[in-house]
Amino acid sequence: MSDGHEHNGHEHVPSRQRRRFPGISSRTYEHPADRSALVALRKLSGFDTVFKALSGLLPERSLRLLFLSDSVRVSDQQFAHLNVMLRDACYVLDLEKVPPMYVNQDPQPNAMCIGLDEPIIVVTTGLVELLDEEEMRAVVGHEVGHALSGHSVYRTILLFLTSLAVRVAWIPLGNLAIMAIVTGLREWFRKSELSADRAGLLVGQDLEASMRGLMKIAGGNHLHEMNVDAFLAQAEEYEAGGDLRDSVLKILNVLPRSHPFTTVRAAELKKWAESRDYQRIMDGHYPRRDEDKDTSVRDSWRESANHYSTHVKSSKDPLMKLVTDLAGGAGDLGDRVRRGFGGFSSPSPKPPQGPDTDASSDSPGDDQPPRNES
Repeated sequence: MSDGHEHNGHEHVPSRQRRRFPGISSRTYEHPADRSALVALRKLSGFDTVFKALSGLLPERSLRLLFLSDSVRVSDQQFAHLNVMLRDACYVLDLEKVPPMYVNQDPQPNAMCIGLDEPIIVVTTGLVELLDEEEMRAVVGHEVGHALSGHSVYRTILLFLTSLAVRVAWIPLGNLAIMAIVTGLREWFRKSELSADRAGLLVGQDLEASMRGLMKIAGGNHLHEMNVDAFLAQAEEYEAGGDLRDSVLKILNVLPRSHPFTTVRAAELKKWAESRDYQRIMDGHYPRRDEDKDTSVRDSWRESANHYSTHVKSSKDPLMKLVTDLAGGAGDLGDRVRRGFGGFSSPSPKPPQGPDTDASSDSPGDDQPPRNES
């Protein structure tokens, strides 16, 4: 338990009791899609060598100098309360080396963990001013989770490639090639954000604070005007609402983003907090860091595939329903296609009743728009 005593160089640990996770592996909280990609990269021969060579091309040193010269470094003398949270997060997740942390003047609430050789954490003044202590603790834990997982490496590469895509936009096909890589990295990074949200919950161990923080990021400092249940209902409506056209628009809307939508993050985190996996972690049953080298890439990919399969089958999104129908050979699929996009947002028509009813004839209700599912 986090008890206020000095341990492994960490001090000023808050007095509020939290469970500590000695030797915890980042695999404990990583989203299956995030975990499978990371395990594969860590097993790839020569991976470290390639990225060390690539580091000479990336502006990492420039970024470090920029934050050092034009931001405020968190310490016992500056933003001391954030320094306490940072040390506490590293203590809870057993991250021995505390990464440097900077506060950057920016009204936009944001935080990131970047760096190839060593991660650095940056939070904006907009975020510091928006969140209370427990909400901010979850955010700091979120960024420490990125550091423990090694996400900072890929985040730095994503920032570099995004900038490079703008510079080579005039080269035929050059921009397309780079943007293809950027799109893939963004899809991975969105899943890594779900992983880091889980790490933030393990550090803060206060689901309500995590929910409040996400609500504030979405709607500002107006908690008296917001409601957690109504906020989560938005995620349910977002996933289930509309027809195939809306499903396509959802994909297009999320492609340029590095983070999942806030309501989706809140719903995903609540689902994980209520799972048996989370309870087992809190009871002290979790993968250890010293077991990472024995992790099977195949098992990680299988777990990721199972996750996506389950997600597709349980999803209420019209496009995911179509995928399920195609896989299951649903008898009414042809009729849904015949009725157009709207056919995937309404229940299947009931079979005609009575011997005199011709199934192929038009009924008075055919001109009515399809009803949405409840």
